[in-house]
Amino acid sequence: MHLQEELTPKQIVTELDKYIVGQQEAKKAVAIALRNRWRRQKLPEELRDEVIPKNILMVGPTGVGKTEIARRLALLVRAPFIKVEATKFTEVGYVGRDVESIIRELVEASFKMVKAEKLEEVKERAKALAEEKVLDYLVPKRVRRYGSLAEFEEEESPTREKFRQMLREGKLNDRVIEIEVEEKPTVVGGVIVPGMEDIENQLKDIFSSLAPAKRKRRKVTVKEAMRIIQQQEAEKLIDMDEVASEAVMRAENYGIVFIDEIDKVAGKSSGTGPDVSREGVQRDLLPIVEGTTVSTKYGPVRTDHILFIAAGAFHLAKPSDLIPELQGRFPIRVELQPLTKDDFIKILTLPKNALIKQYKALMETEGVDIEFTDDAIEEIARIAEEVNEKTENIGARRLLTIMERIMEDYSFEAPDLKGTRIIIDSKVVKAKLENILESEDLTRYIL
Repeated sequence: MHLQEELTPKQIVTELDKYIVGQQEAKKAVAIALRNRWRRQKLPEELRDEVIPKNILMVGPTGVGKTEIARRLALLVRAPFIKVEATKFTEVGYVGRDVESIIRELVEASFKMVKAEKLEEVKERAKALAEEKVLDYLVPKRVRRYGSLAEFEEEESPTREKFRQMLREGKLNDRVIEIEVEEKPTVVGGVIVPGMEDIENQLKDIFSSLAPAKRKRRKVTVKEAMRIIQQQEAEKLIDMDEVASEAVMRAENYGIVFIDEIDKVAGKSSGTGPDVSREGVQRDLLPIVEGTTVSTKYGPVRTDHILFIAAGAFHLAKPSDLIPELQGRFPIRVELQPLTKDDFIKILTLPKNALIKQYKALMETEGVDIEFTDDAIEEIARIAEEVNEKTENIGARRLLTIMERIMEDYSFEAPDLKGTRIIIDSKVVKAKLENILESEDLTRYIL
């Protein structure tokens, strides 16, 4: 069912290398954690429940790949994934979100994932049903009368067969027909109380399921009709209760929760003001990480085997400033390294979604061929490292601001440059960025 069955820790790291530069220690830790889940599923049932996931605490400055490692990992094994900021639960007066909403969001993500898979499974059947319905609108079936009884002609008429062929070839795509569509009633509601949004959403679901679906006639093109009817037929073909139970099972056994900015709720509280709930947030997170049961609209969800990855820069606080119980629940500590000039060169060129490749592709849409020379890439990397050292270190995000500054004029004039080839070398980079580099107050220019 899951890709992780076939992926060894080495293969997981290799896959992550395609998108994230460096940070081998962190990649190794998440790869082992993931493989251990697969190993757990192979254990006898009585032992399986005893094996708890080894949660990971990532320590490192912003923009070095903490979130990206967790996100890519989840995509790799098709696991339900949710990212939350710990600070969301510390708003003044503690009207932030209820920590159980983390698990509800995770199950929601799991439900959407399972539903999409089930819809894909019934896609062909739904398409065949939609084709028949669209043909009914285009060529109504002839009726034969037998005495007082009337019944539809069973065999295909030559006209209907001809239309079927034209429909499949896309020749009827732009023809407008009037179809009947089901419209689910929308329930409008106001926010009840901060922190109670989950209950409000559940009430909306209950009311919308009680209200009868309305049927409405719409004029649409044949192509659009096929899409609408196929979607409706696919929804009818899947068992939503089965989807819900599968979603809960996946969330419980394969779910990954990434808690960012955990360092912001560490440290000693001042006792007054907005900081007062820092330790409170840690205590609220504790049962979820330790293992509890959370009620969701898809059924109760046990959090015992969900993998939690917490991350923070820990500039002002240290991991040891977290309450001991929470520290004990994150046994694997991984330190991520600040990025160097060499890392920046790799980030610009190597990953599948590398920035240079992105800008090249964007400019190609305008018919402009843009090329960065090796010395230009080296200069961009050098400047990124220098600016990070002199001002706030925002890791690889610095490359975005620098690249945007270099590309600004070209992006603006691109529609008028169709058919041209632009070569960006180190001289161009220096010329575009000289004002920024000469300025003492760099933060005024590069945010």
